[in-house]
Amino acid sequence: MNKRVYFGLMLAVSVVLLLQSTAFGQGVTKPVQVISKLVKDMPTTAVQEVRVFTAEFKPGEKTVFHTHRFPVTVYILEGAFTLELEGKAPVIIRAGEAFVEPPKLKMTGFNRSATEKLRLVIFYVSDEGSPFLDMVEMEHGVK
Repeated sequence: MNKRVYFGLMLAVSVVLLLQSTAFGQGVTKPVQVISKLVKDMPTTAVQEVRVFTAEFKPGEKTVFHTHRFPVTVYILEGAFTLELEGKAPVIIRAGEAFVEPPKLKMTGFNRSATEKLRLVIFYVSDEGSPFLDMVEMEHGVK
């Protein structure tokens, strides 16, 4: 794992928090650590691609059933994100929380609310040109 790339990813999360919690011109704010996680399967090529996405889910919307080739970090801005990871209990991540999705694990994510929207930021470090996700077919017994 390239420690500089991972540090950059965590710095980006801190910047998002800093911009959310502080108005310009009101002094200096220290970043607040939201998550610290040791991860496996980070890219090992000489050059990595860092991508930051935003996503907004309307009530009841979900992701496709998919995997990621490398770990994905999500930070919830608004609402609650329910992740169903193959072979694991569902995980609910709420506004102000972050979660690292493991690579190579089948998953889908939901906005289970009937009234509230879900907004999140996604941080992805990968080999250059790698797809963000790989769709997989639904299997019997997996939601």
